[in-house]
Amino acid sequence: MSGLKRFIPAAFVLLWSTGFIGARYAMPWAEPFTFLAARFVLAFLLLGLLAILIGSRWGSGRVALHAMIAGALMHGVYLGGVFWAIHQGLPAGIAALIAGLQPLVTALVAGRVLGEEVQPRHWAGLAAGFAGVVIVLSPQLGNVGGGVTWQTLAAAVVAMGGMTAGTIWQKRFGTGGDLVTGTLYQYLGGGALMLLGSFAFETRTVTINGELIFAMAWLVLVLSIGAIFLLMVMIRDGEMSKVSSLFYLVPGVTAVMAWALFGEHLSSVQVAGLLVATFGVGLATAQVPTRARASR
Repeated sequence: MSGLKRFIPAAFVLLWSTGFIGARYAMPWAEPFTFLAARFVLAFLLLGLLAILIGSRWGSGRVALHAMIAGALMHGVYLGGVFWAIHQGLPAGIAALIAGLQPLVTALVAGRVLGEEVQPRHWAGLAAGFAGVVIVLSPQLGNVGGGVTWQTLAAAVVAMGGMTAGTIWQKRFGTGGDLVTGTLYQYLGGGALMLLGSFAFETRTVTINGELIFAMAWLVLVLSIGAIFLLMVMIRDGEMSKVSSLFYLVPGVTAVMAWALFGEHLSSVQVAGLLVATFGVGLATAQVPTRARASR
């Protein structure tokens, strides 16, 4: 298992990047909060069945509460904010650019809250990673349109803050429990928040077709279970500043997937941006020298 763990970051980036592809299929046919509520409920039910089959530990009420809070932030606030902003017309490139601030904010907050020491070269890696994201998204930034309002921008910023707070909460309070039931409780928290949003702000109109069914199945099985399990393992075993830096690779990998699947234009500038982001992630995730570790 220890040998397989080296492949977890790459697998996570690949799986997480497919989420934007799945959202592209789903969003024309369902409102964002309604879709996410259904997605989280399905993930909750599947994980509950898995927990029963493998005899997972259900944990105490305190463990469940911390996982629900982390889930409400990581899944509800983050995905709900991003999906709502894009549904209201915010260009995906702008939303991704704001989300790209998350590793920097996480590193700053983790240093204060978790006591993690971020070395200068890791800060340089985080900055280079963000620069790579800007380069990858630069062709989209000119297509601003009328969807850029203070409401959509605020939603994207709140979403980014939700992911930052949720991952840090999970690292501080939620790493000691069972992985399956802990993730199950997360979707209970995220699903409850999205159900409230759906009944408060949406009509809950859904058009059932092949694209929606495919998107739901993919996002539940591959993202909500597969990718999130990998993220929970990395949060449990690694430092938050390093784990969060992997999100810098997502826009570039998504652009490559969109080029392969939908024939979207992929320029040499975007490829260069992906290389810059990869270099930045390499710096940010580099091992701290033993002396630096001992000085903590």
